[in-house]
Amino acid sequence: MNSILIADDDKEMRELLRFKLQSGYEVTTVNDGKECWNYLKANPDNLPDLIILDIMMPGLSGYRVLDRMQDSERFDQIQIIMLTSRGKEDDIVRALESGATDYMSKPFSANELIARIKRVLG
Repeated sequence: MNSILIADDDKEMRELLRFKLQSGYEVTTVNDGKECWNYLKANPDNLPDLIILDIMMPGLSGYRVLDRMQDSERFDQIQIIMLTSRGKEDDIVRALESGATDYMSKPFSANELIARIKRVLG
């Protein structure tokens, strides 16, 4: 079963995503970018297949997490879908250029997100 790490500072969003995805995926949630980064460093033998990553989070933004992941080859195989309220072209381009696999703006369709997850995980 593919594993997904959800990093979002909004508890309701984390729980909604967990509920929608837990029947088909192993889902782990973290509260912000710093917890996401710490999780990745602490679990080198159990990295997620996909991260759903918010941009605007306290401590460490989604962009900073992406930048740190790009500095290490061990994270190259992790797919990343940015799921954020920031929907401007500059935000989308920056995320994709920083290594994100896909980008979705909030509010979002759960069915569309699931379809995108299936596409990137194969």
